[in-house]
Amino acid sequence: MGMKTTRKKTSSSGMSKKTIRKASRRRLQVMEHTRSSSSEFTNREIGWLRFNQRVLHEAQDERNPLLERARFLAISGSNLDEFFMKRVGGLKRQIAYGVMAKSSDGQTAEHQLRAIRAFVLAKIKAQATCADEIRKKLNEKKIHLMKWKDLSSKQKESVKRYYVRNVFPVLTPLSVDPGHPFPFISNLSTSLGVTLKHPESDEKFFARLKIPKVLPSWIQVERDSTQYVSLLDVITMNLQDLFPQMQVLNVMPFRITRNADSDRDDEDAEDLLESIAEELRQRRFAEVVRLQHGPNPDPWILNFLMQELDLKEEDIYESPGDLDYTDWNFIADLPLSDLKFEAFTPVVPLPFVDETQPIFNIIKKQDMLLHHPYESFNGTVLRLVREATHDPKVLAIKMTLYRTGDNSPFVKSLIEAAEMGKQVVCLIELKARFDEERNIYWAQALESAGVHVVYGVVGLKTHAKTILIVRQEDEELKCYAHIGTGNYNVSTARTYTDLGLLTAKEEITNDIVEFFHYLTGRSLKNEYKHLLVAPVNMFARMKAMIEREGENAKAGKPSQIIAKFNNMEENDLALALYAASQKGTEIDLIVRGFCCMRPRTPGLSEHLRVQSILGRFLEHSRIYYFRNGTQDPIDGEFYIGSADWMYRNLHARVEALVPLYDRPLREKLWEVLQLCLQDQRQAWDMDSMGEYVQRNSVGPGVQQKIIDLTKNLVKIDEDKDKGST
Repeated sequence: MGMKTTRKKTSSSGMSKKTIRKASRRRLQVMEHTRSSSSEFTNREIGWLRFNQRVLHEAQDERNPLLERARFLAISGSNLDEFFMKRVGGLKRQIAYGVMAKSSDGQTAEHQLRAIRAFVLAKIKAQATCADEIRKKLNEKKIHLMKWKDLSSKQKESVKRYYVRNVFPVLTPLSVDPGHPFPFISNLSTSLGVTLKHPESDEKFFARLKIPKVLPSWIQVERDSTQYVSLLDVITMNLQDLFPQMQVLNVMPFRITRNADSDRDDEDAEDLLESIAEELRQRRFAEVVRLQHGPNPDPWILNFLMQELDLKEEDIYESPGDLDYTDWNFIADLPLSDLKFEAFTPVVPLPFVDETQPIFNIIKKQDMLLHHPYESFNGTVLRLVREATHDPKVLAIKMTLYRTGDNSPFVKSLIEAAEMGKQVVCLIELKARFDEERNIYWAQALESAGVHVVYGVVGLKTHAKTILIVRQEDEELKCYAHIGTGNYNVSTARTYTDLGLLTAKEEITNDIVEFFHYLTGRSLKNEYKHLLVAPVNMFARMKAMIEREGENAKAGKPSQIIAKFNNMEENDLALALYAASQKGTEIDLIVRGFCCMRPRTPGLSEHLRVQSILGRFLEHSRIYYFRNGTQDPIDGEFYIGSADWMYRNLHARVEALVPLYDRPLREKLWEVLQLCLQDQRQAWDMDSMGEYVQRNSVGPGVQQKIIDLTKNLVKIDEDKDKGST
């Protein structure tokens, strides 16, 4: 290598051996629930990668507008980054800690890592091919993503001026020699590895140059042009400016991914806030789980990096295309409306249009089921909290926050309410992965304003989406509640499909009151009359309802289950579903991400179907339907809420599902479920081996149909309203 640095090795987790042993025991206890059977279950990790393959297909699909295809390409890259940080990192820790438990389909961690690598190697080639196809289509639309070598002399001069003024001062080359140890390389950062040599010496030196994320990833070649050149390429082709009088022998772009899998021992943490903050500091130094590089890597640089980062061949991924597809978001954001999905503005439901009418009067009159982003989140849920803040009759506001986003208007309203003397309680989930730092900031801001901030039940993430408002009305207190499927985040509310119930029904709000007592006071309440709460009663009730459907089918009664959610990996419920299917229950699972079951398998699941829906909005709503022997399907049982059918959601998180009692709300949910099941444009069908086939019609998909229906319903309601006057 020519030299050896003196860098002090940092512990991959920063934790004591005692803590690591405890973490290992906890993991083993969690994994022991897993029943391993390759004939009954598919692999979770490959199932997730197949989901991301479907995302990539949206980038490949010429039916989608061109810039939206670029965005799907960026999403597929971001998803894969997160997969390596969470899932690959977790599997590597299992091996390091000696956790021998197998996956649901009987695979060891080593076997799964090998299968993951083979799958990913094929898909990064598909990403590169897709990127080339999108580039060609962009060229046809006069949008050119160019290489430095393709620029004219005049264009190079223009870009060089930009580089000197806006890029060169930001760059920080870091050389490695006996006096300069190997630099820290941050997670998901793209860098240039550079081989240097002094003109009067034969010794090689390594230098690392980080490509700054604070700068645009694409540079406009000339003002008002639609020609762009990548920042990475511009810096690469002007490297000599950074190393005057040194010889630049070779350069290799590379990118690293670090483990984000947590070892935190929640029960041992005296101060959860400080514990999370320390974990964030340690995460910066977590072990590297992936190194990406382009074609024809420099062997000297690659070997040097592998040695310094303690990597093996299986951690190295050669990409024939870009290293970081998230940079394509810049292209997707170009202001070219004709190359994007048709603009859509969420509709404010008719009862909420008149803002002079207090929102509490609306909710007291009737329960409201909201479907976002088709129906306005800001004009309903956010309005509820804002009105509660300024309503002198409101005595208390209680709320859970899991992922709330930057500049959250909810947080600002809670702070304002506390400053006005209201009783304000906010449960903030500090352990929401990748949102920990933001949530710490909001927790401290809320506490400083006098809000009662709670960090949840010890040992459990709080994932429930609930708001409770207590209002003085006449001689008694009246409670209002919101129970939803999505986070209180105004940004994702525009791009995620979610449902929310606004209700003043005492039978529901009484349970919500008890639920918040459980969250804030460590209540040992173990039963709720109407809510399904995890880990208290949700799993047992769900399993019982599945088994009831099986018995109904056996008795010749109407029997049906429809469930829509994000992911499926709860083996006991899966086995109950298999049993119900074998008795004749018709079961449809609409699972956006991975599903570890084997549908349509003779003798096991002939009456069970699994489909996935992808589109311009991220399918995020959770709906559970049980026919319960009723002749009219609308008379069955409907639930919405925060939980997937995952082991973690039902046994290791605080979740809440709420039943829908009013017939108009059940009819609305039934229509959504039927549109999903009948979709021929966005739906994919899963076979017994875990593979998916898209239905591939040219007609409008379910999301566009709901957009049209929502607009039409508002128009019909408005016409009725005019007729009545």
